[in-house]
Amino acid sequence: MKIVYLDAATMAGSSFAEIEKLGELVCYDTSTPAEALQRVSDCDVLIVNKVKVTKELIAAATGLHLICEAATGVNNIDLKAAESRGIPVRNVAGYSTDSVVQQTFMHILSLTGYSDYFDNAVKSGKYSSCGLFTDASHPFIELAGKTMGIIGLGSIGSKVAKVAEALGMDVIYFSTSGTGHCKSYPSVTLESLMKNSDVISVHAPYNDRTAGLVGARELAMMKATAIIINMGRGGIVDEEALADVVDKGTIGGAALDVYTVEPLPYDSPLLHTSHPEKLRFTPHTAWASVEARKRLVAGIARNIAEGW
Repeated sequence: MKIVYLDAATMAGSSFAEIEKLGELVCYDTSTPAEALQRVSDCDVLIVNKVKVTKELIAAATGLHLICEAATGVNNIDLKAAESRGIPVRNVAGYSTDSVVQQTFMHILSLTGYSDYFDNAVKSGKYSSCGLFTDASHPFIELAGKTMGIIGLGSIGSKVAKVAEALGMDVIYFSTSGTGHCKSYPSVTLESLMKNSDVISVHAPYNDRTAGLVGARELAMMKATAIIINMGRGGIVDEEALADVVDKGTIGGAALDVYTVEPLPYDSPLLHTSHPEKLRFTPHTAWASVEARKRLVAGIARNIAEGW
């Protein structure tokens, strides 16, 4: 069995030993559409993360028996084309939940606690020369008693809610599917969530219901002190509108791990705001803790073993 991984660089440093036990594994760091067409010609199992598996690519893989998504979302795969060939598509769900939750609160705590300012105050020598035992110029807020608004209360959003509760926060949520399935927290309208939350955290998939969900109108509803975090998918939050409200100072700040175009273009308005201190970024890495990558590889291996 020949197993081809078209964009293995996304798993840099990870061991593929569990997959290698199952057959001949051929890894390519990255693959252009043209390269991908050549590389799948004789594969039995195809592994991809963000490479687009089009109808043409599936047709070029004449011996293909299984497509493995090295992630949870499968929107990069033409599912109808795969189904027409009788080729199953298997993803790995739940592997990154703890990783994403941890990164979510890393950003929240960094923004609300002014971590960059205080760190620099010590490293720059400002604290050493100030003559006081403390620097109280940037008083931070306590999260206890504040409201956490979660957009998308799936497995990740639900765990974010539990951590928020542990910090003493009140939790509300907006269901992007339209069904308020969770009775542990109040299900509210998007407008109510945007207006009443002190922290807004996005954990929704990208689809017809969530594309452009948080735009200029919704961002204008936020409290002047509120922050918004997007750990869901790029395109859910309007990046140009977000840069605008950060520039105007009408919200407290924002953090993003996902972007409409990835990698983020040099000319993105997010990289050219007048208040960069109000922004935190990570390069779509919230999923990628050491432990999450190990779970992902194990999940891919399991999908191959069970699907072959």
